[in-house]
Amino acid sequence: MLYVGIDLGTSAVKLLLMTEKGEIQKVVSREYPLIFPNPGWSEQKPEDWYTQTMDGLKELLSECDKSQVAGISFGGQMHGLVILDENDEVIRPAILWNDGRTYEECNYLNDVIGKETLSKYTANISFTGFTAPKILWVKNKEPENFARIKKIMLPKDYIAYKLTGVHCTDASDASGMLLFDVKNRCWSKEMCEICGVKEEQLAKVYESYEAVGTVLPEIAKELGIREDVKVAAGAGDNAAAAVGTGTVGDGMCNISLGTSGTVFISSNKFGVDKFNALHSFAHADGHYHLMGCMLSAASCNKWWMDEIIGTKDYAGEQKDITKLGENKVFFLPYLMGERSPHNNPNARGTFIGMTMDTTRADMTQAVLEGVAFALRDSLEVAKELGIKIERTKICGGGAKSPLWKKIIANVLNIKVDVLESEEGPGMGGAMLAMVACGEYATVEEAAEKLVKVVDTVEPEQELADKYEARYQQFKQIYPACKALFDVIV
Repeated sequence: MLYVGIDLGTSAVKLLLMTEKGEIQKVVSREYPLIFPNPGWSEQKPEDWYTQTMDGLKELLSECDKSQVAGISFGGQMHGLVILDENDEVIRPAILWNDGRTYEECNYLNDVIGKETLSKYTANISFTGFTAPKILWVKNKEPENFARIKKIMLPKDYIAYKLTGVHCTDASDASGMLLFDVKNRCWSKEMCEICGVKEEQLAKVYESYEAVGTVLPEIAKELGIREDVKVAAGAGDNAAAAVGTGTVGDGMCNISLGTSGTVFISSNKFGVDKFNALHSFAHADGHYHLMGCMLSAASCNKWWMDEIIGTKDYAGEQKDITKLGENKVFFLPYLMGERSPHNNPNARGTFIGMTMDTTRADMTQAVLEGVAFALRDSLEVAKELGIKIERTKICGGGAKSPLWKKIIANVLNIKVDVLESEEGPGMGGAMLAMVACGEYATVEEAAEKLVKVVDTVEPEQELADKYEARYQQFKQIYPACKALFDVIV
């Protein structure tokens, strides 16, 4: 049988077709525009998502035996606010995860309602990207639109609705709204009241691997597929990507070294750190996960290479780096501010420790090491919760660098597993569809059968000891600079 995974990203929708054995038959991508109405604002038209998804599906399925298509599911950009009226028409463009307009609403939630209260109700505190502050923004700034709201949805769930006619979401994506009781996997009545939202305005919550329905007859006809094709709820992009890398079950870890960086730790038990330094979300496997998110990861190296030293020869710049664990130069990778674990938008990128004999290679090495040290910051928070991590998967553009993988393995002092196929949320979505259709009994079984490790980078004890000493120095730099960041912002 064939399964479709739809990765609804920020700049494009990426669709893949996969067999039940994990063989990827075809991948198609369709772009859509971003809208920036004001500085710091970021919006998209949900109608564009749907148009491009349908166009992409037609190409994806054009050469296959369409009678073999059994299921469809999703990974999608999180936190975006989609609001529909009584006729299920979009009221206004979606406000996206990277939109920064809700500064006042976040301050209200964190400071007036209080972080402890938010954490009690939702296991998280407010960030500008989350959905609840966006709802408050519409309530405060566009009351006429707020009054028309019949349904509140997330980006991928709008596509699921268009395919099935069902208003649905899943527990992992709902976790990022700040309206969801993560521990009990249900909507928080208290948060709904705080935001002026009625529970009937929110979608029904499913587990990521549950079927929400089948495709509508008119969709089946347009795509040339059977009317009994199941649509599973899917997951937020990070949870879907974790499924695609096999990061499911207790104590599994995945590091994403993309534009931003994440440390994703799956757990069978619910947990929250005392400072809410990590996000505590429901996972797509039916359990939970903790996630540390740094806003600049591989993008730090891209900035250093492209903008500062002016080269595209990334590998060439790394060949002169030989003295690992001995660098006197440190780099704080906070070029976009920082989320986990500092939650400080005023934090800034910082070099420290240069002398007259500092070389270009030393600076490049410091950038790579700074990102690794910052990833370890999130891992240290997980350790404080009693979570023991001995190995991690790794994905993202930065993971193509053998040197960077070696640095990460030794800075974190854990084994780093490299995967055969890295198709991210789309692959995870297809795997969730397989579980919904009964191809596999659980998400864990699907991951065990379909995700293959092809290489492992092992830490070297002597080098790990050197990096332990360096990390103890690194973690003193941010507290020393924090007050200065607030002055120079």
